[in-house]
Amino acid sequence: MPLIHASDGVNWKKKHLIANPYIRIGLAFTAVVYLALALSSVEVNWVRVQEGLGRGAAFVGSFLHPDFTSRWNEIFEGILESLTMTIVSTALGILLSIPVGIGAAGNIAPFPVYFLCRSIIAVSRTFPEVIIAIFFVAMFGFGALAGMLTLTFATIGFMAKLLAEDIEDIDPVQTEAIRSTGAGFFQMLTWSVQPQVMPRLIGLSVYRLDINFRESAVIGIVGAGGIGATLNTSIDRYEYDTTAAILIVIIVIVMCAEYVSGIIRKRLQ
Repeated sequence: MPLIHASDGVNWKKKHLIANPYIRIGLAFTAVVYLALALSSVEVNWVRVQEGLGRGAAFVGSFLHPDFTSRWNEIFEGILESLTMTIVSTALGILLSIPVGIGAAGNIAPFPVYFLCRSIIAVSRTFPEVIIAIFFVAMFGFGALAGMLTLTFATIGFMAKLLAEDIEDIDPVQTEAIRSTGAGFFQMLTWSVQPQVMPRLIGLSVYRLDINFRESAVIGIVGAGGIGATLNTSIDRYEYDTTAAILIVIIVIVMCAEYVSGIIRKRLQ
């Protein structure tokens, strides 16, 4: 047990989180047994692992000589589709999230509206984008429409939740001052709520744009359009040189978006 040497010469001993030593030893033993049983329950095909290591090495090695030329048309079309999906879904998602976020703010919305909007946010945030993409692909088929709807749905939950929390944290003095003048609900939103939350809303919108582009590569793997579909095809064909080229393009675009969004957020603050 670590000792703390105080300046007055007295040594202080840090207390254990669990005082009873038998309980500590019992919990540690139980954790070790559980981990051992959990690891033993995992079935490992060592032949498959050995084959996979070779393919993994080939995949990593392909980054030394990425192939940008053989399938450049497919890469360019996939990137363009991902950017289109990202911009459209982010804009639609933000527009739809604003009324939901206002309704989900408990300090300005009546309880029935608050409950309804919080339910919408909860449903939107419950499922990961891949699951939502599979659902929309089953409804509307493969392509960018399913991807755009997926990202729009996810953006609503993300933006509405953060907007509602920002509205609940605003200075109530300004709101009461506006209400004391006889202003209506929309006048209160315009002159009290909007000036206090708008800078953060713009910053979050840029951040969500960045997230949506990265997610467009993921949901494309399940058929929701974008560069993810091109990426999945190259992996299925074992064209790792093309896969490396696609990933490098994605990384460069994400880094540029992160750099630009960082500048915008910094200026807004």
